[in-house]
Amino acid sequence: MSKGISVAHAHGTCHADREMNEEIPARQIRALYTETTIRVYQAYAPAIADAALKAGTFVPPFKRERMTWIKPSFLWMAYRCGWAAKPGQERVLALDITREGFAWALEHAALSHYDADVHPDRKTWQNEVKTSPVRIQWDPERSIRLGPLRHRSLQMGLSGEAVDRYVDKWITAVTDVTPVMREVGALVAANRIEDAEALLPAERPYPG
Repeated sequence: MSKGISVAHAHGTCHADREMNEEIPARQIRALYTETTIRVYQAYAPAIADAALKAGTFVPPFKRERMTWIKPSFLWMAYRCGWAAKPGQERVLALDITREGFAWALEHAALSHYDADVHPDRKTWQNEVKTSPVRIQWDPERSIRLGPLRHRSLQMGLSGEAVDRYVDKWITAVTDVTPVMREVGALVAANRIEDAEALLPAERPYPG
């Protein structure tokens, strides 16, 4: 089993990125969170979203056997779903999950890509990927105009036991944030950037 990824480890920085952006580490978990929950986002077709909203968690036609990717960044979700306009991603859900669950996911995670600064060798990394129910991936964070930034945003892929825990134990609330997502996108398109930014969730560095 993977050694897991602590929040502090996940926040690792890169010297070049630090020089280019002194305020934000190259890799940092940023999210909307409370003392007990952390918010992540997913985008789905209406059938899956409506069923989840009604049940308070994911139920069919959601498929547990597929890896499901959760994202704490609202703007990365906006980039991924095209402001809720891409086919099959027309509905954006905010999932509040327990911080205990999020911690479990980090502890049972493997990085999606080999990193010589983290893994002693490729064989060790490959074994972690094969035996871990969670994948961690870092992608460039997005600006309000969805352009790539120098610092990165966390994506977490859940499979197997992690999906079951997510669906059955971790999710405490499901909220349809599609209207907000589309409104922000419309304001950006109209070049009303300050108005768009005022609607963004107050994401903060996640403690760890």
